[in-house]
Amino acid sequence: MNPSLNELLGIEVPLIQAPMAGVQASALAIAVSNAGALGSLPCAMFSPQSLRDELALLASGTRNPFNVNFFCHTPPQPDPALEARWRQALAPYYAEAGLDISAVPAGAGRVPFSAEAADLLHEFRPAVVSFHFGLPSPELLQRVKSWGARVLSSATTVAEARWLEAHGADAVIAQGLEAGGHRGMFLTDDISTQVGTLALLPQVVQAVRVPVIAAGGIADAAGVRAAMALGAAGVQVGTAYLCCPQASTSALHRAALQSEAARHTALTNVFTGRPARGIVNRIIRELGGMSAAVPAFPLATAAIAPLRAHAEKSGNSDFSPLWSGQNASGCRDIDAAELTRELAAGFRH
Repeated sequence: MNPSLNELLGIEVPLIQAPMAGVQASALAIAVSNAGALGSLPCAMFSPQSLRDELALLASGTRNPFNVNFFCHTPPQPDPALEARWRQALAPYYAEAGLDISAVPAGAGRVPFSAEAADLLHEFRPAVVSFHFGLPSPELLQRVKSWGARVLSSATTVAEARWLEAHGADAVIAQGLEAGGHRGMFLTDDISTQVGTLALLPQVVQAVRVPVIAAGGIADAAGVRAAMALGAAGVQVGTAYLCCPQASTSALHRAALQSEAARHTALTNVFTGRPARGIVNRIIRELGGMSAAVPAFPLATAAIAPLRAHAEKSGNSDFSPLWSGQNASGCRDIDAAELTRELAAGFRH
């Protein structure tokens, strides 16, 4: 028989706090891990020194297991023609803001898992390492497993779940269409393949032998119970944690999450170049959720960043990625440990 998720990951509660780059660091992960669930640190946007600092804080802040999460995309080759088209699409907004679009530097902003990151992780030996957009190379994956770490990754289709199991994942996160932030899709770019959690979860459970973790749309104990009834070994929750004091979510983002605007989310590539779910704002409405003018992930971020910074100075979130799942009803200003305990009630029959 397969071990339970608790046994596999060394946790008391089969609940994972979703890693959310840009809106959290170690403080949220520490609070969740100390409450008996699995706190997560998103590492894709950290410099090597920042990553070392956050890992040191985690290691000193909790004796319980924690998860570190990395992207494992293939860095794209810059396409000057597509970059020019993207800047042309953004030019009216730059003109409106009085900004010089020619001064925007190119840059990725997010880097994939690397040998250098593996070297750094080996010093801290985290119990769990998770990936988004598939898995890293077999050599890098073996490095991670060499110190006994358990490996998780997100699947958005049955085919992706089977691929992850075949390539070494110890458990699969079934990421439904409701989930906030970046889709974990990696075998296809076709968003019509993406389905909701209640449709995806039982199909993945039937297709693989490893434990399956449900993600997307789960915001309270009732949602936890529903996922477990469909065969999940555990759940992953992200959006509900965004208004906890331990998150670094901006005031503008918090306000949007707790407003009527949060009822309207969309998949969009305009912020990074990959489909990600966020609250609909001006840039999504006007450029369309999925724009053909956007460079490949993560090259789109460079040209959006100055618009975002300029608008946010005046309290405007028109150009901000307001990541959110379709169910933001759990977003409250409560301690992350308290939220973890409330969600954990869903595991008790």
